[in-house]
Amino acid sequence: MSRARCWRGAGGAFLGLLLCGVGILVAALLLRTFTLPSNRVIWQGPAVAEVVFTSEERQLLKRALVGAVRIPTVSVSEEEQNYTALAEFGEYIRKVFPRVFSSSIIKHEVVAEFSHLFTVQGADQSLKPYMILAHLDVVPAPPEGWDVPPFSGEERDGYIYGRGTLDDKSCVIGVLQALELMLKRGYKPKRSFYIGLGHDEEVSGHNGAMKIVERLQSRGVKLLFVLDEGLAVLDGVIQGVKRPVALIGTTEKGSITLNLTVNQPPGHSSMPPEETSIGILSAAVSRLERNPLPNMFGVGPEASMFEQLAGEFAFPLNVMMANLWLFSPIISRVLERTPSSNAIVRTTTAITIFNAGVKSNVIPRMARATVNFRIHPGQTVTEVLDIVRNTISDERVEISVLNSFDPLPISPFDESNFGYQTLQRTIHSVFSAAPVAPGVCIGNTDSRHFVNLTDSIYRFSPFKMKSEDLSR
Repeated sequence: MSRARCWRGAGGAFLGLLLCGVGILVAALLLRTFTLPSNRVIWQGPAVAEVVFTSEERQLLKRALVGAVRIPTVSVSEEEQNYTALAEFGEYIRKVFPRVFSSSIIKHEVVAEFSHLFTVQGADQSLKPYMILAHLDVVPAPPEGWDVPPFSGEERDGYIYGRGTLDDKSCVIGVLQALELMLKRGYKPKRSFYIGLGHDEEVSGHNGAMKIVERLQSRGVKLLFVLDEGLAVLDGVIQGVKRPVALIGTTEKGSITLNLTVNQPPGHSSMPPEETSIGILSAAVSRLERNPLPNMFGVGPEASMFEQLAGEFAFPLNVMMANLWLFSPIISRVLERTPSSNAIVRTTTAITIFNAGVKSNVIPRMARATVNFRIHPGQTVTEVLDIVRNTISDERVEISVLNSFDPLPISPFDESNFGYQTLQRTIHSVFSAAPVAPGVCIGNTDSRHFVNLTDSIYRFSPFKMKSEDLSR
């Protein structure tokens, strides 16, 4: 046999093995794609009761939200809040929800002057209680960029506009209105639960939610689960998904805020040095922006989110999402391309304040920048700080930590967890069987203060959000 014929025979055998391997790989990919469990409602508890509102009740609900938005409960900092408005809000909810404040099964307490704690007594005291959170305060709302005055509560085209309609007075009013209507209809819960309304969530929650936690801890309370604001039903936000999907935040990112300061000899603009404090700081900030922190896709719950939603994607994305063990590098690079999805896969860097100089012909002694990092669940404050120091790599830049906390633990979202399955079942019922998956809450909520009371903390706001709503 000639050597050429021998090589042809070996090559044919190799090609056959290669094709066989490819066939096996394709079969494995398709098998996992069409057998991966996703969005099954496992818990077989009581069915979720259908809620029917009268037209009068709908008007009451709308008026209650409009009235709440009109009270400017603004938090600027921990030291600067509109306490007059917060006190007015307390009187407002007493007036709008009289049954809640007069019911024999509800105990109401004011905490730290402006926060509120409601204890709703259930029939079976042997059952561990759960808790629902919301907050009263809002961030400042300068009139620029608003089509209507930000505290008007004006209605246009079926939408109510104003600061707090999304974050978070819709949840405050929704929870209290639901409780008011349940009392009106004679409903008595089997399981006890708490409602906590903090007054300073936008500036830390140290004087609101933390004080509520301290009060519950002093009574030895342990919670089955906690529900706070967070992710929502996303319609057209996740590219490639065919219908609205609901994401429940099973964790939230950590945070670290740094001050970067440079001090150099001052001077006159007519005799500038080779490098100024502004130039040195600008270079440091530029290095941070040009060198983002590493892509951590797959370390947090984001991989489970895409796997559970795999069946909602069109081909070939459904195959890729169901087989992240193979396609994770590709998916992670695609997610980096837009700010909203990039925030899911890494610790983000945001330059938020830059201060330097007082006069056009004076070279300043000091330049300072403030940088905020939202930390991916796969990293810690210490790790991020080390990366920042190595990236800046300039001893002339002084780095000081203003505040920091690590990402929250990932709450369970398995088939046996009562809190997650209850939320999933309710979302399916209310939002026309919308698929549900775990996600990462990229903002921070009061729920982070409750980690010692439960290991099951979930973040979900019950409304639909379209892609154009993200900028709101």
